[in-house]
Amino acid sequence: MLPSYYTVKEYGEHEIEIQRSRFIAYIDRAETEEQAQEFIQSIKKKNWNATHNCSAYLIGENDQIQKANDDGEPSGTAGVPILEVLKKKHLKDTVVVITRYFGGIKLGAGGLIRAYGKATSEGLAATGIVERKLMRIMHTTVDYTWLGKLENELRSSAYQLKEIHYLDKVELETYVEESQTEAFTEWMVELTSGQGGIRSGEVVYMENEVM
Repeated sequence: MLPSYYTVKEYGEHEIEIQRSRFIAYIDRAETEEQAQEFIQSIKKKNWNATHNCSAYLIGENDQIQKANDDGEPSGTAGVPILEVLKKKHLKDTVVVITRYFGGIKLGAGGLIRAYGKATSEGLAATGIVERKLMRIMHTTVDYTWLGKLENELRSSAYQLKEIHYLDKVELETYVEESQTEAFTEWMVELTSGQGGIRSGEVVYMENEVM
C-alpha cells in the first residue's frame, strides 16, 4: 500500500463550451479496470446521441493500467490529452469521460487537444482532488469526565480526530501516522494521568482535500 497518493474526491460533472461544441466532463474513482469500463459504458449509454464519448483512466499503485480512447476523434487528439492531464496532476485510480456534442465548427487537431485537456482540467477542479494518506487508527477509552479535555486537546493538535463513540465509557478514534504512534500513546497517557485505555487499531487511508 502506498504511504500516500492523490485521487479525485468523488463523482463529478462539469460542462464547458468551446466554439459552440459542448464538452461535458464526467469523473469518478476506479480501483479496477472493470470499474473504469463500467463507468465509461454508463456515460456512453447516458449520452448515446453525443458526437463523441472520449475517455481515459489511470489505475494502480504504479500506474500499471493506462488506457485512452478517442472514440472517433482524430487519433491522439482526445484520449491522450485527457490521460496526460491525469498524469500531470499525479492522480491514481481515476477515470474520465469527456462527452462532446459537436457545434458545427471544426477545431483542428491542436484545437481538439487543447479542448479535451481544458475540459479535463476544469472537470477535475470542479470535482475536487484529495490526498489519501495511510494512517493508524488509535483508540483512546476514558471516563466521560475526561472527554472535554481530550477532545479540546486533540482538535487543537496536529492529529485528526476521526470519531467519538459514546458507550459505557467514551472512546475517541484518532488518525495517527505510523511513526507517531508511540509519541501519541505517551501523550495520551500524560493527558489522562494514566487513566486512559489506549490501543492500536487498523491501518486505513485518511482523505484530505487539496483542490
